[in-house]
Amino acid sequence: MPFFLRPSDLEYYRDSLKEDLWKAKDKPKLRVCCGTGCVSNGSLKVLEAFREAVGEIVDVEPVVKFTGCHGFCERGPIVIVSPGEIFYQNVRVEDVPEIVQRTIQNGEVIERLLYRDPVTKKTYRSDSEIPFYANQQRLVLRRSGHIDPTSIEDYIATDGYKALELALQLDSDEIINKITDSYLRGRGGGGFRTGYKWKACRDVDDYPKYVIANGDEGDPGAFMDRSLMEGDPHSVIEGMMIGAYAVGACEGYIYVRNEYPLAVRRLEIAIEKARECGLLGKNILGSSFDFDIEICKGGGAFVCGESSALMRSIEGLPGIPRVKYIHATEQGLWDKPTVLNNVETWANIPIILTSGVEWYKTLGTKNNNGTKIFALVGKVKNTGLVEVPMGVTLRKIIYEIGGGILKDKAFKAVQTGGPSGGCIPASLLDLSVDFDTLVAAGSMMGSGGMIVMDDRSCMVDVAKYFIDFLVEESCGKCTPCREGLKALQKLLHDLTEGKGSLDDVKLLDEMANELSKTALCGLGKTAANPVLSTLKYFHEEYQEHVEGYCRAGVCQGLFVANIDESRCIGCGQCARICPSKAISGEVRKPHIVDYLKCIGCGQCLDACPTNSITSMRRCS
Repeated sequence: MPFFLRPSDLEYYRDSLKEDLWKAKDKPKLRVCCGTGCVSNGSLKVLEAFREAVGEIVDVEPVVKFTGCHGFCERGPIVIVSPGEIFYQNVRVEDVPEIVQRTIQNGEVIERLLYRDPVTKKTYRSDSEIPFYANQQRLVLRRSGHIDPTSIEDYIATDGYKALELALQLDSDEIINKITDSYLRGRGGGGFRTGYKWKACRDVDDYPKYVIANGDEGDPGAFMDRSLMEGDPHSVIEGMMIGAYAVGACEGYIYVRNEYPLAVRRLEIAIEKARECGLLGKNILGSSFDFDIEICKGGGAFVCGESSALMRSIEGLPGIPRVKYIHATEQGLWDKPTVLNNVETWANIPIILTSGVEWYKTLGTKNNNGTKIFALVGKVKNTGLVEVPMGVTLRKIIYEIGGGILKDKAFKAVQTGGPSGGCIPASLLDLSVDFDTLVAAGSMMGSGGMIVMDDRSCMVDVAKYFIDFLVEESCGKCTPCREGLKALQKLLHDLTEGKGSLDDVKLLDEMANELSKTALCGLGKTAANPVLSTLKYFHEEYQEHVEGYCRAGVCQGLFVANIDESRCIGCGQCARICPSKAISGEVRKPHIVDYLKCIGCGQCLDACPTNSITSMRRCS
């Protein structure tokens, strides 16, 4: 690996790498996804099996490469074979010899390994054809799934560090103006204008200055930042370098939770490689710019996703938020001017500089430019990482990309923004997904978690789940959050156990609103969103719980199975799964429920293929 003394060295090396890629364009290649999801499904064993198998081939010399996350996590391990970009899913070690022989050597496609649409039953050869991918616009994730994340050569060959070259030819004002004009907003959830933050830090006459990448990502079900750090770590590093150059910082930190060992390791490798070739350190590319990055591993506290708590954690102090009467851009890390952005925000910076501000502004909507990555999970057919332009509708994400609701059940709600986000009902499926519209609807963008729920979700129970989580994760510094969340928790538990009253529902609303107004930090101020949004859109379910009824059959004390004889086909699946033997009946004849034996577990609701089972009021 050469040491780059000037921009021309880097340009020459990039051109030589591209030339090598062009010469090898027709050479067989295998890309094996080795993101966390696929690794957990055995992709490392698949990778090793391919490397052993191709070593025995004489007539061709295929390249076997591991990559970051492809996004379609439930289909892993994923293998892409080129030329042809053939998309193989759920690949196992025992499939490897057949792929090598039939596809690599003979050019055949193995039909059983192709993706088959669960609705249309159509099979697809390449990922570009699959609706899950075809309806996305993968911009930040464009390299993930294509390059080896541990190879700086792969990154450079795909125009990596080109934005840094451009930035070093500009002054601070020019860079900050470009970021400001692009209307890039923080992808960590706050949505604050990135350019404004950079300018505020640059204008403070105090040194040293710092830049920080927030890769903590504590939201349940969220894995956007983890996958980006695993699959394209240099994009985060390059973005941080440009930001540091613009604001006058010489030190940077990437804050990653220790529960992300793969992300940590790949970031460590990327930083080491960048140092070896002179892209981190002193006089970068012959300029007077000095900059280096250190990784700080967090202990997994949810509150450390909050900026001031995160900075305290880097300092070796307890991760507790502080009152933001002084902004971090003035007094942040060690009370010095600091710019903190989410890793996805940093990864957008090189794109803006290389592609141009005007092009970037064509993506998304006014005041919400660019794309956003979401972790689409829950009761949806296609789960995984989704990157779409700002402003697409929830319907497009859930139905066109996600493939609709599992088992074709009815959509009920989608929770966006993590534990502090809100639940959006079916009536708002055509809502534009952007910072401002989501907040107006009682939710928020957050870092990008998106949990889809069907009609088997009880919204009171959903609110309880997130409040339970937030009670455990609250730092306890301020009284509204520490005591308010516990009070909300008690009321929600009473309601789901059939002990609540209409006065409790009213008190729940009042306390949630008060918490939003009086909590110390942003996490506390949004902590009541699960309660407020479900009260707003699903108020009738709260009233039903007071009456002793859970329509979803989730709250065990408020459910008794009831079988609609006109729809029951007598398949017996409900009887077989019932743990209390409360259901009986003859084959192909309507079954009945012994209400005295029913324990309200709700398992029969999921087992019934004809949706013949409903909930009835236990306490009516």
